[in-house]
Amino acid sequence: MVPSRWLFVAVAFVASAMGGMAQAAPDGPVAPPQPDTLTYQKLEHGQRAFIDDLERRTFDWFWESADPYTGLVPDSWPNHTFSSIAAIGFGLTAYGIGVERGYVTRGQAAQRTLATLRFLAAAPQGGGEDDSAGYHGFFYHFLDMQTGRRYGRGVELSSVDTTLMMGGVLFAQGYYDRDTPQEREIRRLADQLYRAVDWPWMQARKPLLSMGWTPGGRFIDADWKGYDEGKLVYLLALGSPTHPVDADAWAAWCATYPKQWGRFQGYTFLNFAPLFGHQYSEAWVDFRGIRDAWGRAHGLDYAQNGRLATYAQRAYAIANPGHWTGYGADVWGLTASDGPGDVTENSPQGVRRFSSYMARGAGLDDVTDDGTVAPAAAGGSIAFAPSIVVPALMAMKQRYGRYIYNRYGFVDAFNPSFHGTPEYGHAYPGFGWADNQQLGIDQGPILLMIENWRSGLVWNVMKKNPYIRRGLQRAGFTGGWLERADAGSATTAPP
Repeated sequence: MVPSRWLFVAVAFVASAMGGMAQAAPDGPVAPPQPDTLTYQKLEHGQRAFIDDLERRTFDWFWESADPYTGLVPDSWPNHTFSSIAAIGFGLTAYGIGVERGYVTRGQAAQRTLATLRFLAAAPQGGGEDDSAGYHGFFYHFLDMQTGRRYGRGVELSSVDTTLMMGGVLFAQGYYDRDTPQEREIRRLADQLYRAVDWPWMQARKPLLSMGWTPGGRFIDADWKGYDEGKLVYLLALGSPTHPVDADAWAAWCATYPKQWGRFQGYTFLNFAPLFGHQYSEAWVDFRGIRDAWGRAHGLDYAQNGRLATYAQRAYAIANPGHWTGYGADVWGLTASDGPGDVTENSPQGVRRFSSYMARGAGLDDVTDDGTVAPAAAGGSIAFAPSIVVPALMAMKQRYGRYIYNRYGFVDAFNPSFHGTPEYGHAYPGFGWADNQQLGIDQGPILLMIENWRSGLVWNVMKKNPYIRRGLQRAGFTGGWLERADAGSATTAPP
């Protein structure tokens, strides 16, 4: 069965009855948050050892879960079922991190990357129901791990998941820059895959981009608009050398920002309740110091905005309006994640309703919270706010590690308030619920953002990509590294 996360999108969020203690804020400039000066090098020995261990275990998830012959990465593992194309994108990026950290050799990483790109390039594209992996250069959200074809008729051709996959494809294009037959082929295939994406075709209601398409139902009614993980969709669509969208697409995307701009838990920022919306695009694009028209008007870049969102979520956990067990200064983090199941329990606080996979979050736009904490929510923000993220991750492991930390790092989620019979994962007497798997789309932000915080590796590779730079410039971004010649010398597509 295809999980409910096949199309978790911003338009599907429903505010919970608890509310968000939000209040409107004026639409004007605000003082940007102070930068976080904590670096990996400044960590104490025990903290550094923990980050080293977490990064290695999270990398191992990608390396050991992916099919070495096709490169397909499962959506979740060890519950090995179907492949997530977004997880493939995180995996392609993970392999370069593994080289830099010494987990695998460059040759091993290049071989795995090349197998992945060859498989994707050869995967059939067409408008049929069951016999293709994609159409118009886009790919289906989930692929069968054995055949690489669409995993069931409930799966959409996904614009955002194709984008996240292309994040990894373009990282590979930039990272493998040596003049060897293997690395030249990586660059060629990466370029071929990106150039094949027909972005204007996905504009069912131009200038916006649709969230997806299905052969039976055709284009999904919802479009990408407003602040969330869709930033990268528009940047790659604007940067395409073959099928670009018009520049007015970015202005249309930003048009709904005023609805999300406001104060939540004492912080004024551009809200999106689940933290993944502040992390996915930022995992590949360094928004520090570069601003579009909206950012210039508000004195804020998207990295600073992500930092504010992270602090607001922590403040929400400290306030803990839902009276959930364990919430506090060092246990916090809501994002799209697994949950114990669609279960209702009676508790001293009244009737509690829990969910399985759901886009949990807390912000001005929405509060969806059933006491389920996702370590990826904090971990994916480590590059924004390491001073509060490192203690949070360490506290979660120290308090609950026997239930939530295993061979591949943190399990996807846990819930100390749940004490019934779960539909998924395990319930432990005296603790609560813990998942029994990891998800690629949650492991990815942890790994990529740890490395961006440590070395800037992913960001620095992507800064050199001419398509990323063109997309940002067409969207109206200026300043910082985007205007420095040394940030990227490429002006044409790499061979």
